[in-house]
Amino acid sequence: MKVLIVEDSEDDADLLCSELSGICDHFECKRVDCDVDMRAALQESDWDVVISDHAMPCFSSLEALNVLKESGKDIPFIIYAGDISEQVVLSALHNGVHDFVRKGNVARLIPSIKRELENAATRRARRSAENHVRRLEYYDGLTGLANRDLFFEEAGRALSGRATAGGLAAVFFINLDRFMRINHVVGFIKAGELLRQVANQLSGCVGEKGILARLGGDRFALFRNDITDYASTQSIADAIMQSFTAPFAADGVEFYITASMGISVYPDDGTDVSTLLVNAEGAASLAKKLGGNNYKYYVKEMGETAHERLALEAALRKAVERDELILHYQPMVDLATGNITGSEALVRWNHPEYGVLSPDRFIPLANEIGMIVEIGKWVLQQACRQTRIWHDKGFFPLSISVNVTAAQFSHPKLPDQVADILAETGLDPQYLELEITESVLMQDSETTIGMLRALKKMGIKISLDDFGTGYSSLSYLSRFPIDILKIDKSFIRGINRNSDDYAIVRAITALARSLNLSVVAEGIESTEQLESLRREKCDRVQGYLFSKPLPPGEFMQFISAAHRANAGVVDDREHCAIFDGELNVGTIH
Repeated sequence: MKVLIVEDSEDDADLLCSELSGICDHFECKRVDCDVDMRAALQESDWDVVISDHAMPCFSSLEALNVLKESGKDIPFIIYAGDISEQVVLSALHNGVHDFVRKGNVARLIPSIKRELENAATRRARRSAENHVRRLEYYDGLTGLANRDLFFEEAGRALSGRATAGGLAAVFFINLDRFMRINHVVGFIKAGELLRQVANQLSGCVGEKGILARLGGDRFALFRNDITDYASTQSIADAIMQSFTAPFAADGVEFYITASMGISVYPDDGTDVSTLLVNAEGAASLAKKLGGNNYKYYVKEMGETAHERLALEAALRKAVERDELILHYQPMVDLATGNITGSEALVRWNHPEYGVLSPDRFIPLANEIGMIVEIGKWVLQQACRQTRIWHDKGFFPLSISVNVTAAQFSHPKLPDQVADILAETGLDPQYLELEITESVLMQDSETTIGMLRALKKMGIKISLDDFGTGYSSLSYLSRFPIDILKIDKSFIRGINRNSDDYAIVRAITALARSLNLSVVAEGIESTEQLESLRREKCDRVQGYLFSKPLPPGEFMQFISAAHRANAGVVDDREHCAIFDGELNVGTIH
């Protein structure tokens, strides 16, 4: 036991030490009699108890108690003195003294010391438990950094002071580039070690008034409250990026890790932590899209785009049940006869606020939020139902081509879903063409072959979309049961201007003929392109030369006009593109 005795009488202190030494095997004591010596003693060692006389010539027990409080240490404080008025004792106990024992009453002092030591141990255990709970609640278990909650709390408190004092502050959102790839290669344990090293490096950028947090995964945030101008923000950003230049190591293996960072500045980019963090994250997303390993400042337009995206996401979740999705159909023309033999179904979203949106505005979003399978099923149902209606009206045979996304194709119940839709709509399977891309084919070749065979067994045709832009491998063309190659419009666009594009189109059509596949060319916009495709014996074509994608009613009018024209009936509708048997272009719009 270590006892700090505050006593002006050296003899009284020696006597007390002698009396207390018998209560434990290892006993140590020290006497002080002024505030300077007491402060030094508290700093140089950890004491179990402080026993203080009350009234000394240059020092008092209450002054000693204040010195102890200033040290921040939780040590039992017992006054051991002669006559003191009851009022002084009560005042001392009220101010934090743990007990009062009259001098000479050692029999009373010893149990008091034991009791207060036990009480102190209980308090320390409680504080330790509370600190542990706080660490679990407010600190990241892997890196030891503040977590999101503590970041919001501390940064919010700092911003409250900024609102009064003025000045700038900044939030830096840091997202590691391609870290999931490292995670998959080295495993969670080594990846965790790398994250700890990243946290350690970033800690050098915190400064005196900053707070660094791990928000989860490979995302970090730094708040700096000592920004004097935008130049200082730039310096901090450069320092953060510089911390990633040296390699990180795990088990002797070096890894070069880069980061994408977004920066938002108070008060221009937000006046609360939440807004600043969201805006900084948006800027970091832009930095990542631009290749990573760089940083971007938030600008207002980013926030407007993010707000629009959130609004679109919320509305898209209701679009199917609100019947806001619509299908347009683009005609496919047989080059040998000039007849319209099919169409491609293209989805549109009739948004109540933004009007009709093209697929590129919402299909990527549908993929992200997991709605693409539901939308894809709806498209397939509507396209099959509409084609059957046209068949019943005498437009027969007319095929329908429907795009199948990667998410749909990877769904094991796709064949059952397609079979149910065909049975429900009554469409003959031979008039349904499912379009898939090369990347979908190559995801899992064995599973893909099984899926294609199941669909082919129903009598459905499989079309390979955007051919020439992906793998373009001869091996999978021979392995996979494909019926149609669809030449991407990027090659058609330059077919009469670029010899390479023409050569690619010629090679694709020759390859298709050798494999007994039919060829469809999309994106036809001029008669010159059409003539080039006819020379290469392309089977079918589609594009704005004939018609833009049309709603069901207009499409039916279009094919009616085309049928009448081919039958010799004059039709002056300006938006039709009709061929005669010589493949000469008629009226074009």
